[in-house]
Amino acid sequence: MIKKDFLWGGAMAANQCEGAYLEDGKGMSPMDILPSVQHGRKEAMYHPEIAMNTNYGYYPSHQSIDFYHRYKEDLALLAEMGFKAFRTSISWARIFPSGDDEIPNEAGLLFYDNLFDECQKYHMEPVVTICHFDTPLSLTKRYGGWSDRRLIDLYLNYCKVLFQRYGKKVKYWITFNEINMITHIPFFGGGMVVKDEEHMDQIVYQAAHHQLVASALATKMAKSINPEIQMGCMLAAGSFYPYSCNPVDVWAAVEKNQEVYLFIDVQVKGKYPSYAKKIWSEKKITLHMEEGDEAILSQYPVDYIAFSYYSSRLTGVSPEIKGNVADGNAITTLRNPHLDITPWGRQIDPLGLRITMNDLYDRYEKPLFVVENGLGVEDIIEEDGSIVDDYRIEYMKKHIDTMIEAMNDGVECLGYLSWGCIDLVSAGTGEMEKRYGFIYVDRDNEGNGTLERKKKKSFYWYKDFIKSMDETKE
Repeated sequence: MIKKDFLWGGAMAANQCEGAYLEDGKGMSPMDILPSVQHGRKEAMYHPEIAMNTNYGYYPSHQSIDFYHRYKEDLALLAEMGFKAFRTSISWARIFPSGDDEIPNEAGLLFYDNLFDECQKYHMEPVVTICHFDTPLSLTKRYGGWSDRRLIDLYLNYCKVLFQRYGKKVKYWITFNEINMITHIPFFGGGMVVKDEEHMDQIVYQAAHHQLVASALATKMAKSINPEIQMGCMLAAGSFYPYSCNPVDVWAAVEKNQEVYLFIDVQVKGKYPSYAKKIWSEKKITLHMEEGDEAILSQYPVDYIAFSYYSSRLTGVSPEIKGNVADGNAITTLRNPHLDITPWGRQIDPLGLRITMNDLYDRYEKPLFVVENGLGVEDIIEEDGSIVDDYRIEYMKKHIDTMIEAMNDGVECLGYLSWGCIDLVSAGTGEMEKRYGFIYVDRDNEGNGTLERKKKKSFYWYKDFIKSMDETKE
C-alpha cells in the first residue's frame, strides 16, 4: 500500500550532471580524468594510472549537462512532474578541493545551499549522497584513496561541514553510493589505483572496512547534530538466481548473494556476518581492525537501506555456460534466457525487483528506498520534435507495479527515485546516448549540442502517474 508520505521522484549524481569541473574553486574528481568509452574509458576505469598520464582531449564530465548553471531550470521541470524527492550527491572536491584542506570552499557550499533552497521552494525532499564515486583525486595521488585509514578522519571532517551546514535542509543522507562496488571498480568506489601485481582483494576489503567505520561514525555525528536526520547505506542490488535447480548452482547463488550483502550486513546489523571469515580465508585476506572498530560498527547502524536496481543476476558452475555473460553493472552475471536485454547489455527483469526487495527486507527488517531504477537506451527525436519513449514508460510501469507488489507483501519502502531523471553522462561508458531521462538534453557523445532541455513522452506519463498516486493516497 502506497502511503501518504511516499517519495516519488528521481536521481542524479554530481559527477555525472554538474559539469563546471574546476569552477568556483572545485578540485579534480575521478570522473574528470576519464574519457568516453570510444576513447578508452573502460581501460582508464580499471587502470586509472593510465588516465592520470594521458591527455584524451575530450572529457565528458567537464561540462556534462551543465546542471551547475542550470539547476533552477532543471528543478522547475522536475517540480512540474510533481516530484516529492530529488536525489543528488555533493561533490567532495567542490567543498574540499584537495580533500584534506583546512578550510572548506565557501563557493562550493553556497552552490548546495542554493540547490537545497530551490528544492524546498518546490516542496521537494533532497536525498543526498555524501560520496558518490567522488573521492577527490588529490586523495588518490597523496594517500592512495580509501586504502589509507587516514581518509576516515578526512571524510568525517567533510561530513561535519555538511551536517552543520545542511542538517536542517536535508533529512535523508546516504553515506556511500553502492558500497559493494568498491570490490569491482576500486577507482570509483574508493579512489584507489590497484596495480595488476597487487593483492586486489586485500586492498579493497581493507578499504571497505575503513568506509564502514567512517559510515558508522558519520551516522553518530549526524544524530548528534540533528536527531531527525535519517542515515542510509546503499548497495548495487539485484538478487543472484541459480542457473538451474542443481544444488551446486543453488549454492553458487547463495555465495554470490553473501558477497553482495556483506557490507550492508555490517551497516545494518552492526557486525561482520559469520560467513565473512570464510570469504576472507578464500581470498587470502587479513583484515586489520583497530581497537574500538567493532564497538563503533555495532553502536551506529543506519536507519534505512537505499539501493539501485537495474536487473537480477544469474550464476552457475557448469563449464558450458561460463562464457555466456551479460552486463551486470560491473558485476559478472550469466545471460538469462528468459529475459529481454538492452543494446547496452542490461537484462530486463521487473519481477526481480520484487524478489530483491523481499530478500532485503526479510534479511534486514529496515525500511528500503529505491534510489536508482531506469532504462538506459538511445532516444530518437521525431520529425515533429517529439520523443516517443514508450519503451521507457513500459519499463517503469512494470517495475513500479512489482515494487508495489513487494510493498503488498509487507515490505516497507520509503520511495521510488528513477535514475537519470534528466539525461546525464553515463558513469560506466561516459556516453550521453545511453539516456535514462524523462527530459532530453541536446548533447552527443562527443560533447556537441546546445544543452537544450526537451520533454519526452515519459515526462508527461510520470507527471500523470504521480498525480494519480496523490489522488489515491491513504
